[in-house]
Amino acid sequence: MAVACSAIAAAIALARRRQEYGGLALVFAAAAMIAVSTAPPERPTAHAGRQDAPSDILSRVRARAGRSIDATFGDDAPLARALLIADQRQIPTEMRDRYAAAGLIHMLSISGLHVAVIAAAIELFFQVARMSRRVSLYGAFIVTAIYVAIIGAPPPALRSSAMLGAAMASRIWQRPTSPWAAWAIGAFVPLYQPRTALDVGYQLSVLGMCALVAAGVVWRRHLANRLGGWKGKVGRELVTSLIACAVTAPLVAWVFGRVSLIAPLSNLIAAPIITLAQPVLFLALLAAPITALAHFFAQAVHPLLFAFDWVAWAAASTPGAAITVATTLTTAILAAVAAVSLVVACAGRFPARPAITGLAALAAMVVLPAFPSSPNGQVELHVLDVGQGDAILLRTNAGHWVLLDAGPAWQGGDAGRATVLPYILHRGGTLEAFVLSHPHTDHVGGAASVLTAMRPHAYWDAAFAGGSEAYIASLAAARKQGIEWHRVHPGDSIRVDGVTVAFLAPDSAWTIDLKDPNLASTIALVRYGMVRFLLVGDAERAEEDLLLAKHRGDLRAQVLKVGHHGSSTSSSDAFLDAVHPEVAVISVGAGNKYGHPSNDVLYALSRAGAEVLRTDQAGTVIVRTDGIHIEVEAKGDRWDLVPDSLWRLWESESSFPRR
Repeated sequence: MAVACSAIAAAIALARRRQEYGGLALVFAAAAMIAVSTAPPERPTAHAGRQDAPSDILSRVRARAGRSIDATFGDDAPLARALLIADQRQIPTEMRDRYAAAGLIHMLSISGLHVAVIAAAIELFFQVARMSRRVSLYGAFIVTAIYVAIIGAPPPALRSSAMLGAAMASRIWQRPTSPWAAWAIGAFVPLYQPRTALDVGYQLSVLGMCALVAAGVVWRRHLANRLGGWKGKVGRELVTSLIACAVTAPLVAWVFGRVSLIAPLSNLIAAPIITLAQPVLFLALLAAPITALAHFFAQAVHPLLFAFDWVAWAAASTPGAAITVATTLTTAILAAVAAVSLVVACAGRFPARPAITGLAALAAMVVLPAFPSSPNGQVELHVLDVGQGDAILLRTNAGHWVLLDAGPAWQGGDAGRATVLPYILHRGGTLEAFVLSHPHTDHVGGAASVLTAMRPHAYWDAAFAGGSEAYIASLAAARKQGIEWHRVHPGDSIRVDGVTVAFLAPDSAWTIDLKDPNLASTIALVRYGMVRFLLVGDAERAEEDLLLAKHRGDLRAQVLKVGHHGSSTSSSDAFLDAVHPEVAVISVGAGNKYGHPSNDVLYALSRAGAEVLRTDQAGTVIVRTDGIHIEVEAKGDRWDLVPDSLWRLWESESSFPRR
């Protein structure tokens, strides 16, 4: 997405013979391509262990600042942490959702607005202390730079501080500079690490600032002389907010799968509140050594934080505040063309041609869904890379989805919102059913988010007594959305577009005396034509023995989702002999603390003749079939599977129990 947007911007700029803009866009494109081609940093697992104590001085200062914030702000501490030191780990999931729906999610992190407000407040403080103009500017820049370094130099804050430095240098040397030049400097500085080009926060910050500069041009040229006084101030803020939301909307839709329609109004109201609150928050942090003074500032800023949160609540509660969008690559590129055209039309002296280009792109976005691609007759199994957990999507030949498990949850987020929802929305289609293998958090953590957003017709569950908070939240979400709940029984099945998901286990007689939910995992056999996928959740050997005793003849499948992330407690030789898989997929987190997958299991799968694919090494694994042939996609490659069991399955098809 970053490469595509940069290439589009470069093409438009060069076509208009604006070499300086084209060169800048090419720099962004080069950084994005370098970032894509270099190895990503090691991914944390969903079950990351205890973090080591910070070793460098900046990390220790930041940790100490976090403790001071907790002691000073009380119930406001999660919000204060986010606004002061860019730490969102304590932000509750429901608060994050509320701010996303209100279009204020960018204000929950240290962005350009926060840094600019703090810098202005520091400069004012030095001026009140009767410092010279030059000293005030230098002091504000130095203090702001130290602050940005302490909070970890997130790309948006680094971009803002670079622009601040350029603006201050211009004022000190009395050399007026173009706002586009300052924007270019701010956008370029964070690219000392090329992978920053792929950071969503950086992309939104650069796009948002680009929109603000373009909005300033529009205001000065066309509207400033027509509106004055308070109407002019309100009008300028509203125009700026509208253009900023329009320019960033394609990226927001691509990444988050939804767009806030109320964002221009909510930002107009919330921005002045944050402008007042940020300096007081900063003073409270600086006064932390003097407890009484720090608490005074914390109490003084509490009404502003309450008002800020109330704006988010009121905006998110407004009917139609946000819409869920299914963004394909084609529509995302067209939306990017429209956004770039809007910026060019605002900033250029001849807006007609870019305006026509943008309108044409928007028209194409509207027309394309009217001509959907015809089904290709294939069924797809997507084993998503969600770290240490399971999330498996079954896509029918008509483009409908069935979700089996929804990945893990962690403090401040879950795989449903971060991975599953964007994955479905980018590809389009409706979610017909959700199937839960068992109520452990690494399988049900993202379920509530998916159920709330996608509203499938049915929720299938083994109904093991007890469960995690995430499991209880998923049941509450299903009831709130009117989703029909079903208990899994052996012999039950789901049929969607010619694909059958048959349940082999568990039954109530088996689960009644169990204490471990793993042993009550839902066992699902997916059938399409002569091809079968066997999905066993976290089933361990006891449940495998039950399957061998009751359903040995039904277990044969070309594709096996290996039980319990490849743990040695699963995948017995007898079970693998009955399944005889040709592809075995292990959903497992990189560097997980459990040591999954077991070397013994890997060796057993190799003896069984299965090709083993692991999500920690291959990423998301996709298996496609037309009912006879099988194609596997992983690690960016595709290859055909030569199934040696199809003929045996064909011979036994007549004896397979129909459901």
